Amino acid sequence: MSVEAKLREEICRIGASLYQRGYTVGSAGNISARLDDGWLITPTDACLGFLDPADIAKVDKDGNWVSGAKPSKTLVLHRAVYDNNPEMHAVVHTHSSHLVALTINGVWKQDDVLPPITPYYVMKVGHIPLIPYARPGAPEVAAQVAKIATQVRGVLLERLGPVVWESSVSKAAFALEELEETAKLWHLSGGRASGLEQPALNELKEVFKASW
Repeated sequence: MSVEAKLREEICRIGASLYQRGYTVGSAGNISARLDDGWLITPTDACLGFLDPADIAKVDKDGNWVSGAKPSKTLVLHRAVYDNNPEMHAVVHTHSSHLVALTINGVWKQDDVLPPITPYYVMKVGHIPLIPYARPGAPEVAAQVAKIATQVRGVLLERLGPVVWESSVSKAAFALEELEETAKLWHLSGGRASGLEQPALNELKEVFKASW
């Protein structure tokens, strides 16, 4: 099986997993992966739970639609990550409930939407800034992401949910799940959970090379 075929299968497998467990609903959310000659991205208005590998859109390095169904309208946002961070090979975006609710109820801080409640949040996710609301697919969001694509592992779009990038589709999904779980814990604590103390954060940075 070719690299592209394997990526198409992984996108479908991860999409179904996220959908089945309620991380996204309806036709919300999208997933992309880097290829040597461009990118794969889920089609516009596609349900992540019922993707067909053959329908995954392919675009070239200039962003031109090559094959498959019509690419997601968030292609510009995904491309902002790829163009500015060559180490990242996948982007996952969902409308996960606890994270969207967080943007409605109020994030912890503008440049850190959640405090470092758990060690795995620090190790697997790190700092996540809030991007103020703009319509889905708005180019100004991509421009903001382009500036910080190498500094963070993802962002939280106000009222639209998380966008997370990593070295593979699976790793991006895992980080997004950790982010959503931390938002859930924050809500369960009534927004009162305290973050880890600095000595604990320093130990995570020293032992696990966490970036916090």
